Amino acid sequence: MTESSLHLLIAQRVRELRAARGQSLDALASHCGVSRSMLSLIERGESSPTAVVLEKLATGLGVTLASLFEAPAAAGDPVSRRAQQQSWRDPHSGYVRRNVSPAGVASPIQLVEVEFPPLARVAYETAAREPQVHQQVWILEGVIEITYGEELFRLGAGDCYAMVLDRPMAFHNPTGETTRYAVVITTTGNFRS
Repeated sequence: MTESSLHLLIAQRVRELRAARGQSLDALASHCGVSRSMLSLIERGESSPTAVVLEKLATGLGVTLASLFEAPAAAGDPVSRRAQQQSWRDPHSGYVRRNVSPAGVASPIQLVEVEFPPLARVAYETAAREPQVHQQVWILEGVIEITYGEELFRLGAGDCYAMVLDRPMAFHNPTGETTRYAVVITTTGNFRS
């Protein structure tokens, strides 16, 4: 999938999720702290939003960040082929995320693979959301520092960190090598995709 078609996919998902909740552009913009003009550009596929902006939108829409990258799939298709998995590069940090989970199966669990470039940093203003979202980060290669609220955790290959997405967090690769990790995301309560 090309970068422009991925922007169109994100645009479609944001429009669909906003419409399903009966929110206007102004209401969603106000709720998630993203300007109306930026939200409008995203919904038209004319913006290359950062991971930070997309996380704000996901929080405001009550979904996970991974949900914004889900392509329509055949209902009930339990297989996600590597060639069809969506990859997205954050224009600010250069980190690449790939949705691994099948999009055609309603599930409270999502798998994402991330390649985090040397010295890159991303800080999210995450806040509590409903339904509650749990995330585990399993380091496959390299080192990552995760700041969760006021706590700092340095993780290496094989380490796994579990958290609830309910406070600000940051990811930082302090090394000169790319870090690769898997993220397992699950929701509790009323699951919505």
